[in-house]
Amino acid sequence: MKTLLASTLILTSTSLYAHDSCDVELEGGIKLDRNVIEFMQDKKPVYKILENNVLIVDGNTLDLTASQQALVTEYAASIRAMVPEVQTIAIEGIDLAVEGMNLAFDELLGAGNSVGADLTQELTALRDEVKNRFDADKGFYVDEEGFAGEEFFGEEFEQRIESVVEKAVRDSMGSLLIAVGQQMLFSGDPAAFETKMETFGTKIETEMEARGAELEAKAEQLCLSAAKIDKLEEELKTQVSELEAINILTVKNHPAITI
Repeated sequence: MKTLLASTLILTSTSLYAHDSCDVELEGGIKLDRNVIEFMQDKKPVYKILENNVLIVDGNTLDLTASQQALVTEYAASIRAMVPEVQTIAIEGIDLAVEGMNLAFDELLGAGNSVGADLTQELTALRDEVKNRFDADKGFYVDEEGFAGEEFFGEEFEQRIESVVEKAVRDSMGSLLIAVGQQMLFSGDPAAFETKMETFGTKIETEMEARGAELEAKAEQLCLSAAKIDKLEEELKTQVSELEAINILTVKNHPAITI
């Protein structure tokens, strides 16, 4: 039973972090707020971009050519544009998870059940946390260890979602067992009940896959955005000698891009 319920979230959670064909590696840190993007290596600042156009390396403001200036501006703007992309995918993924879990509990316990309501409340709190984390106006820091030194996405984030589901299942086990027992009793045929539950699981999986198609497309676009930033970084390193030994972002196994 727990596996059936948890699978609904696992189905949607894989799109929250990275597309299967996109391997994003941070080899340094990025600190971002409304006015500044600062790039770190070994937890120490190495260069920053002010107001999307002023490049400062080791405390020195560089005089840039028109070509270099255009590249710096595009690089900074691309990084900033990726923030709402990540936020949108994360939030929509959690919303999809809430929808899937409510489908499951409504089927088992009836519409308006307290278990689904409690689970929705827990996941909504997580949704709000994601929204607050990805706010350039408030600022945030991300490096190879995650956000602000925490592994916010990736395996730990998936585990957090799963723990919410598992807690909901534990807290509602009595109600679930009663509901299952009643359905088995009324059906009078354990095999028929098993078939019904398998059909129910397949139905949820099919519905969530269909509703998650748009989210998958956005994850693909996010991969392209990250790849574009990586390519801009490489061009910037080629054009600005002060940055040639610095590498913050590497994206592998991504679709072809043009900039």
